[in-house]
Amino acid sequence: MPNTTEPPPGTNPNPDRASGHITTMNSSHKKRILTAVILLPILAGAIAARGWFEFAALAAIATVGLWEFYGMFWKDARHTWLRLSGAALGVLILWAGKTGHYGLILAALIGAFWVSSLAFLLRFSRHPEEQTEANSFGLASVLVTGLMYVPVMLQFFFSFLRVEIVVVLAAVMAADTGAFYAGSLVGGPKIWPVISPKKTWAGSIGGMTASVLVCLIAGGVDEYMLAGAGAGRPWWMWALLGMGLNISSQFGDFIESALKRRQSVKDSGTLLPGHGGVLDRIDSLLLAVATYAGLDAVFHFFR
Repeated sequence: MPNTTEPPPGTNPNPDRASGHITTMNSSHKKRILTAVILLPILAGAIAARGWFEFAALAAIATVGLWEFYGMFWKDARHTWLRLSGAALGVLILWAGKTGHYGLILAALIGAFWVSSLAFLLRFSRHPEEQTEANSFGLASVLVTGLMYVPVMLQFFFSFLRVEIVVVLAAVMAADTGAFYAGSLVGGPKIWPVISPKKTWAGSIGGMTASVLVCLIAGGVDEYMLAGAGAGRPWWMWALLGMGLNISSQFGDFIESALKRRQSVKDSGTLLPGHGGVLDRIDSLLLAVATYAGLDAVFHFFR
């Protein structure tokens, strides 16, 4: 008599893998491809055009991302004006980064404090018995954190060369894709199950490998075109860039995963099929952009 505990032929013998059954993986894969087909031409066009087209694209991304971020904390209608104020301040921060008026970034963050303070005063005047020290400072912390998390990070793009934008985007996308398929196919122990139950060490290694390969290829092309084979920057510098971008992108994933679990939401939004909201898609990119800016200040990769 056959062993009934043995999985039937063609099924996944290890149900504890990152993406579950193969059919689930294929469905998610199709959604990811569809999303990429729609978004990549738009993003590529903005990169090629630069100027105010790039500003418009980043402003749209930041506005939706901030709206989703604030929506995880402020779900009722009485906070709508706070969410709109945050989105407006986010556009101001991007404009400051675009035009080089960096003092306006600090001004926008100070403005966020004033807006949240006004919200606290208005609420306190209507319902003084409901106010606590925690929720009064909570308004300011959420508003300012959203601005630091999304538009302050995105404004670094304006100082990047076209090739730098392409490399950062490619490395982050490779990290996400490599982690997804390595985690799905290999499975294994989880990295931080309390925060992100599906992320495995196998996925992390797969994503790291993909990011490093992208940066090594970018470095090789750069050296061949600009200085000749074997000249210029050492290979380890490009590998270090790939590792830095990957670690920061994974850290960004963990941050948003923790936020969503803390606020009991599955996705930040539903705008992008296969990815949830805009913030779900750019969470790994935000810290990677700032990481590249920091590493480039030291190593000058393409300059």
